[in-house]
Amino acid sequence: MIAACVIWGLSPLYYKLLADVPPLEVLGHRTLWSLAFFGLVLLIRRRLGEVFALLRRARGLVLVTLAALMISTNWFFYIWAIQVGRTVEASLGYYMFPLVAVLLGVLAFSERLSPWRRMAVALAALAVVLLTWGLGAAPWVSLVLAGSFGLYGLLKKQSGAGPVVSVTAEVLVLAPLAAAWLWGVHTAGWTGMAGRAGQGAVFLRDTADSLLLALSGPVTAGPLILFSYASRRITMATLGLVQYLNPTLQFLCAVAIFGEPFTGWHGLAFALIWAALAVYSADAFRLERAARRALSRDSASFDSVT
Repeated sequence: MIAACVIWGLSPLYYKLLADVPPLEVLGHRTLWSLAFFGLVLLIRRRLGEVFALLRRARGLVLVTLAALMISTNWFFYIWAIQVGRTVEASLGYYMFPLVAVLLGVLAFSERLSPWRRMAVALAALAVVLLTWGLGAAPWVSLVLAGSFGLYGLLKKQSGAGPVVSVTAEVLVLAPLAAAWLWGVHTAGWTGMAGRAGQGAVFLRDTADSLLLALSGPVTAGPLILFSYASRRITMATLGLVQYLNPTLQFLCAVAIFGEPFTGWHGLAFALIWAALAVYSADAFRLERAARRALSRDSASFDSVT
């Protein structure tokens, strides 16, 4: 889990190296190379048929398509934010994600929040309001990243498929769009958002950039496979806490390496978010300990009866 979060957290360094490549071109390559990597992994494990079985079900196809839309939105704005010097906002978005997920649980599944979790959500909302007031504009990059990833998680929960199988299905759905865009880049010089008109395709023209684009598959797939392996073997509370390593490393990359501005308003917003996450994590640990104690008591009662 630590390895997965370190790779995710240091990924701004990787995407910064591709700052001269338009983000839609990076996204297209990330999609196709991820499909190749995931497909190879599932082929070796003889699980490729599960992808097509998922897509053959009408409900599965709808959920996969919607999830693909959310993850591609998240990937695009993350790449774009790093390339244009808004990595601080990107890290804030991933700090906000657990609290957005809690809020989505209330809205979608009528989950009840403890008073402590209500306080955590309120602190996060206050952070967004103060940052909007202080900077004169909403931190929309953070909100888009947190919201798209939250909705992505919501859709994944509905599908019931394993993480590697479902992500492979998602990039398979996105592959025709990615291939069509890259064809336009190579034949007509399309650039898209933040691209420079007339620069032409980067892939196969520049060796270093070509290798970096090809690595986008393993960079995407590797940590996800590590995450899926670890999440089945550690407690949810531990998983939640270790995941904060990802936005923390993103934040350090932004401020310490990229030299992005970090104002007093940013400091206030981050302090509130960190406080919210501390409250949320303490409550998660409390609930998990209570659940373990209850399970232990039930087990002891069963043993005494038998």
